[in-house]
Amino acid sequence: MKSRINIQYYKHPYAEFILGSYEEHLCLCDFRYRKMRANIDKRIQQGLKASFIEQNDEVLEQAKNQLEEFFLGQRNSFNMNLLHVGTEFQKLVWRSLMAVDYGDTTTYRDLAIETGNKSAIRAVASANGANALAIIVPCHRVISANHELVSYGGGLPLKRKLLEFEQGFKF
Repeated sequence: MKSRINIQYYKHPYAEFILGSYEEHLCLCDFRYRKMRANIDKRIQQGLKASFIEQNDEVLEQAKNQLEEFFLGQRNSFNMNLLHVGTEFQKLVWRSLMAVDYGDTTTYRDLAIETGNKSAIRAVASANGANALAIIVPCHRVISANHELVSYGGGLPLKRKLLEFEQGFKF
């Protein structure tokens, strides 16, 4: 029997998410209608050798609760077991993203330097775009070197809204 990834949909006024858990770890918290949806779902299912089953569980409830607290301004970091599904380089980038504090931003260049390869800016941007744990792994905190907002799976208006929300001012 093939393993399963429990999924649930979580709708918030900011965005609609698909959440997924695998063996008591959150492996998916992404925008339900993003352009890369099929690619990310396929990577996770193949990487875990598991299929999506729409079923709730404790991990998914914990994720919904913590996301709700985040959007209410009551939480600025997440406390749950995460499972990153990707290449070692992607995982390195995602760990670096998790070190970017609430209210702060970083650049693709700074992340590339942090990975030990300052010329890997495009690879860092690609890994950032492949992040399947939006908000929790805060890829919205990455801006261009000239401090402009650049691509985001949830769209630039949401990225702007998240940064303004976290920083307490208009971006």
